[in-house]
Amino acid sequence: MRVISGTAKGRTLKAVPGDSTRPILDRAKVPLFDILRGSLPDSTLLDLFGGTGQIGIEALSQGARHCVFIDTNAKAVATIKDNLATTQLTDKAEVRHTDAFVYLKNCAKSFDILFVAPPQYKGIWIEAMRIIAERPHLVNPGGQVIVQIDPKEYESLSLETLKETSQRKYGNTLFVFYALSEESV
Repeated sequence: MRVISGTAKGRTLKAVPGDSTRPILDRAKVPLFDILRGSLPDSTLLDLFGGTGQIGIEALSQGARHCVFIDTNAKAVATIKDNLATTQLTDKAEVRHTDAFVYLKNCAKSFDILFVAPPQYKGIWIEAMRIIAERPHLVNPGGQVIVQIDPKEYESLSLETLKETSQRKYGNTLFVFYALSEESV
């Protein structure tokens, strides 16, 4: 695992000990950041289910202003902090050892990009999307929510304040992009 571009390009990132996380492969991360590159400068991110922190770290390396990392796993939180130190991006980050749903339900902040990559095959992404849709202030106008799941997990969601805008599939990784619906802006 490495940072692919920006100020921390080439730096190696640690994996979370054990098998509790599923790091994104470069074959999916490179095209994701090709899509995001234009919206990264000075943006704010929420990296839910942060794992190794590599999505938020990549965004910070490529110009994002700030990223909040959320994970309930103490080993993941320690790994994110180590990876931020390795990439010298700690000053642009906030790492929270908390439950993602509790954070979403209590968060007063707004973000340009919310990245949702929960443990697979448990429907957790659906619950996260429903909470985000109930709290549309979490998404800045013009912002987006990106879900990373296995394609087998996908189902179309009817969300009052969010609409699906596109999908991209890379092997067994599916990215589903959402934006605020017109009525929510």
